[in-house]
Amino acid sequence: MGLLDLFCVALMPVLKVLLITALGSFLTLDGIDVLGENAMKHLNTVVFFVFNPALVGSNIAKTITLESVILLWFMPLNILITFIIGSAMGWILIKITKAPQHLKGLVLGSCAAGNLGNLPLIIIPAICREKGSPFGAPDTCHIYGLAYASLSMAIASVYLWSYVYNIIRMSSSNISKEVIYTNKSAENAKYTDEISETHQGNCAETLLPSEDCSSIDYFTLPQSKIDGKGKVPVSIKIMQHLRMLQGKINLKALFAPSSTGAIVGFIIGIVPQLRNSMIGDAAPLRVIQDSAALLGDSAIPTVTLIVGGNLLKGLRGSGIQLSLIVGIVAVRYIFLPLLGIIVVKGAIHFGLVHSDPLYQFILLVQFALPPAINIGTMTQLFGVGESECSVILLWTYGLASVSLTLWSTFFMWLVS
Repeated sequence: MGLLDLFCVALMPVLKVLLITALGSFLTLDGIDVLGENAMKHLNTVVFFVFNPALVGSNIAKTITLESVILLWFMPLNILITFIIGSAMGWILIKITKAPQHLKGLVLGSCAAGNLGNLPLIIIPAICREKGSPFGAPDTCHIYGLAYASLSMAIASVYLWSYVYNIIRMSSSNISKEVIYTNKSAENAKYTDEISETHQGNCAETLLPSEDCSSIDYFTLPQSKIDGKGKVPVSIKIMQHLRMLQGKINLKALFAPSSTGAIVGFIIGIVPQLRNSMIGDAAPLRVIQDSAALLGDSAIPTVTLIVGGNLLKGLRGSGIQLSLIVGIVAVRYIFLPLLGIIVVKGAIHFGLVHSDPLYQFILLVQFALPPAINIGTMTQLFGVGESECSVILLWTYGLASVSLTLWSTFFMWLVS
């Protein structure tokens, strides 16, 4: 196929996304208010806890087997590489632009985490259905494309909620500590002055305090520490370190609903007895799989509407510096895709990736996606950088219509 034909194939899915996104923005307008703040919050909750897990679980259960897991082992590593490269570039961007403290976690997260779930789930099936698609029969391409995209979404969900979530959480906690420390320092300074005045009034001696002065204990140390005999057992030290680690990393976030759905899908797909009982036209429990697939089909249009509603917030603007937006766009749409070509082509050269063009295409696309929408959810959760995140998402998703179309065209030409 020529580049022009591939460009048309890549353009159609992006235009569909833009149309549904525009509808979501329209429904969020104050004059329309169909997707108001409360409606958006409830709809987001339904997608997060119901639609996404059903979509991921049903597609993985349908297409993933023990043999395919062995073939797809490189995808988790590929996604991890996107996070590592993006984080390194985000750190460089922070140093160059001297980003404010409250935006450091947002910048790192935006550079590291792409929309590895929702956009591939929208774009890949649409490309498969386009006439002239380089990925073979539409039905086969659609089934395997959804499986690859669902696996991408499940893996990315684990990385996103274990890595980016905690980066933004620690960044927001550092800001809170600074504010609390500043307020307490002022209060302590005032309190110390009052104590000093009282102390000087009662104790005239500065070198040899009297009994009244000796009764004031400025430092209270445990007796075991003073004697030098106290030793903390190793088991207690280990428990202290584990508690500190638990405080820094939210382990519950690792088991987000999408991740749980992926685990259930993997179990059903890999265990033959479960697979035979749920998957297939003759399966006795196929109604469970059909119901999950029916719920999962609602995820893609609903998520796209929510994206449009969230992007509308960016039109109101914020005080974010232009250099940060330009830097994030350059990282996600220039440097990451170029390095992604080197990574994927190197993996193909050394035999780490099998010869399926659709699989190779998805690995390449994972380097060229806009920031993950869930970053906006995280900023809302911690109350840090919400307006700035909306502006970043507005520009990156607006430019994605051009960038993703061009890169998808080039990637399809590269693997076909």
